[in-house]
Amino acid sequence: MLVRLISVLYLAALLTPAGLAHAQANDSEAETLQLLDLSDGGVKLKPSSDQVSAKPGQSGIDTALFFNIEPGGDGYPGVAILPGSGDAWDLSRFGHVIAEVTNTGDKPVRLQLRVDNRGDWKKSPWNTEARTIKPGETRRIKVIFGHAYGYKPSYKLDPSKVSQVLLFTGKAKQPVRLRVNAITAGGPAGEKPPVKPENVRVTPKDGIMLGESVNAEKDLAFVTKQSDASVTPAGVEVAFREAGAHARVKPAVGKWRLTDALQVEVTVTNTGDAPVTPVARVFSGRDSSPAGAADQPIAPGASATLIAPFSTGKPWIGPTELRKGHLKGQPGSGNRVLSDRISAVDLKLKESGGKLRIDQIKATAPPAETPDWLGKRPPVEGDWVVTFEDEFDSGSIDLDRWNIHTANYWDRRSHFSRDNVLLEDGKAILRYEKKTGYINDDPNQKHPKTGKNQTDYAVGYLDTYDKFAQTYGYFEARMKLPEVPGLWPAFWTMPDRGNEDWPRWKRSMTEFGGMEFDIMEHLTRWGPHRFNIAFHWDGYDKNHKATGSTAIYTAHDAEGFITAGMLWLPGKVVYYVNGNEVARWEHERVCSVPSYPILYMVSGGWDNNALDDSQLPADFVIDYIRVWQRKDLIDQ
Repeated sequence: MLVRLISVLYLAALLTPAGLAHAQANDSEAETLQLLDLSDGGVKLKPSSDQVSAKPGQSGIDTALFFNIEPGGDGYPGVAILPGSGDAWDLSRFGHVIAEVTNTGDKPVRLQLRVDNRGDWKKSPWNTEARTIKPGETRRIKVIFGHAYGYKPSYKLDPSKVSQVLLFTGKAKQPVRLRVNAITAGGPAGEKPPVKPENVRVTPKDGIMLGESVNAEKDLAFVTKQSDASVTPAGVEVAFREAGAHARVKPAVGKWRLTDALQVEVTVTNTGDAPVTPVARVFSGRDSSPAGAADQPIAPGASATLIAPFSTGKPWIGPTELRKGHLKGQPGSGNRVLSDRISAVDLKLKESGGKLRIDQIKATAPPAETPDWLGKRPPVEGDWVVTFEDEFDSGSIDLDRWNIHTANYWDRRSHFSRDNVLLEDGKAILRYEKKTGYINDDPNQKHPKTGKNQTDYAVGYLDTYDKFAQTYGYFEARMKLPEVPGLWPAFWTMPDRGNEDWPRWKRSMTEFGGMEFDIMEHLTRWGPHRFNIAFHWDGYDKNHKATGSTAIYTAHDAEGFITAGMLWLPGKVVYYVNGNEVARWEHERVCSVPSYPILYMVSGGWDNNALDDSQLPADFVIDYIRVWQRKDLIDQ
């Protein structure tokens, strides 16, 4: 039975189908402006190349725009629609632009709608959305000003100065046939994207999900099975009618964001007349955490705190069978709960007829407990020698050991600069800041993704390519992660076959025994306690293979650092954090090529949030890096 102990909130009402339908009905009744005026002098049409044709239908018979693309080399073939007079449309009284388009061809088309301001192209002064349109299908593509690509916050478009509307596709390998029925401005000024209930995230203040600072009747919902729940001034009382009955606590809308935590503590009091044995778990969707239970049954009137950790404590284990694409780890290994989307806390009782009061539910992050050997030796026995070490306690980076520049293939907005590799208090700092500068501090170099010689953001970089590489051993670094949204720091390795006659791409191929090892790869959206480990091999194109886990959880030591390491032996790799094994892969395909360490930070990543300039600069701090080799493997 669902017992909702919340008042009817305006937000919740908006998030219901009826609320959304009401909003859409009001939107349809609001003022609109037809931008696709195909009368003489109405609009100007500007195809991107000779591959593209755009012609109005017959006057008085068909008011649509017929838009065709032939196969060819144009990377983004399309047509720009510009105002017939003046430099721009003033759409300040509206909130969006919608294009209604019919695919009259025989192949699906991925079509993008872009609404532009004039300005510096480097700032991407536009908003874009995309839809796939099947043959014969008519779809609407809607751009909400200030949002792009799934209605995420984007460039703050000035709707009073819309210079053009652009419709385009990717490179055409076959003919594209489209009919543009209408392009319309509408919606209220300052319009915001609709919010789906499942996308709402609640960040509890001080981690308290249920307790004195939480209005349980307003902010929470309860799902019960063979039990009854009621809110009292002291807490939430639950009566369990049968053995195995449970009560599940949820946010009233959406899910909890617990990215600053590693576990959930559930404090309960036995309000019944017999000892009880409760078990607590946290859920993200269908995935649940390990059970948190008291050390012994709770006596009547006594209290206990049940701890449900996000991590199972079981290392992730790599696959045994290899194929193209991204491969999952072995079933039952690693972690499944994701701290940015905690959907419920579940409390179950083994006994029947028991009663509990839930006094508090709180997300916490206990400090790390690290072994004495950490930083002094590898985690396994052997005759080990240090082969590379930097404590960063000199006055400057040793350029005989480190490179501070490289080609940035990871994002479009950043450039690597010597000024952003700092040494302070015996630590290296890779600083990310908004600062226009040349690619690799060289006006003659071009960004490999944009072809330009400058970007608006600078950051530090370190690698040992062509200066240090080894096959096998133990690689370890102690690091403090940044917390500014939208950043992507990592500690990883790439192959270096060492043949000076080969170009870098060939020396660093992940084919033919090579492999990318991602020892610690972090996206700041995940919070400071979660990171990714991965393996990539056989190139990055059609034969690319990868495996790993995005749910490695770690505590921080007393100074806020984590220590990540990789034990690499023939046919085996084991990843560690703070001295604990978190992942293992044993397979004959494990890299057998000399590899070099990389410490870097760029922006973006596959599951990150938007970069927030107001919180910059941000630092990725490295206390030390050490590499050991086992003596019997030195010749390899």
